[in-house]
Amino acid sequence: MSDSEFISRMVSFAVADMQRSHIAASLTIAQAALESGWGNSSLTLKANNLFGIKGSGPAGSLSIRTTEYRNGQAVQVSALFRAYNNWGESVADHSALIAQGVSWNRALYSKVIGVDGKSAAREIAAAGYATDPNYASKLIQIMDAYNLYQYDELKEDEEMSAEDKQRLASLETELQEMRVLLAGLTVSRDTLKTGVLEQGQVIKGVTERLAVIEGRAVVSIPAWAEPAVQAAVAAGLLDTPTGGSYDFYRILTVLNRAGLLVTRKEV
Repeated sequence: MSDSEFISRMVSFAVADMQRSHIAASLTIAQAALESGWGNSSLTLKANNLFGIKGSGPAGSLSIRTTEYRNGQAVQVSALFRAYNNWGESVADHSALIAQGVSWNRALYSKVIGVDGKSAAREIAAAGYATDPNYASKLIQIMDAYNLYQYDELKEDEEMSAEDKQRLASLETELQEMRVLLAGLTVSRDTLKTGVLEQGQVIKGVTERLAVIEGRAVVSIPAWAEPAVQAAVAAGLLDTPTGGSYDFYRILTVLNRAGLLVTRKEV
């Protein structure tokens, strides 16, 4: 994999992660490039581990020989490294490590968050992320050579297509209309409940006139309307439960299910 191919593949992961974690995308890309040999290391090829994080990951672990610096001297050691199912998991785990630190110091990498790429490179090196004494300068060299800072400054227009912006505007309009409708329904419900409590006879008369207007025949009380009829009788809104129309029982049922047919004791 070439350097440009690696960066092209990494950008989407790094930028999306930056929006959540506030860790500079330039740092994420530069660290991944340095730690993974531009995506060509055996650790990356076999375990999707871009950052050389040790331990056990979502896909287990992988034992591998690596170079560490002890007292300024490079030495080869074997260690277990985390394995991931894909690069996205590796990037997310890297940011989680920076955000959460280590068990003995949760704030170890706190100064890396919310700063520019160069500052982040210096802070993560100072915190001891790697044993290489030239770690920060190597990261900054990569950032400078490929102008990775450009990915830290994406504008909103670059992040969202015109089509997506139009969809968002439409959704916002629909949401506003729904809010107005819900507000109106709330007012109507409160008004209707007050009307039921205070003017039950008027509502009964209206429903009876609706039945006449619609020309519906008088029917026996349907089984599904019996709870509503009983509630209306208990509330003192209905003194003749039989002989109503289909629409009369339908409206009573709607009012009952809305909790508007209450007994006089609840007034």
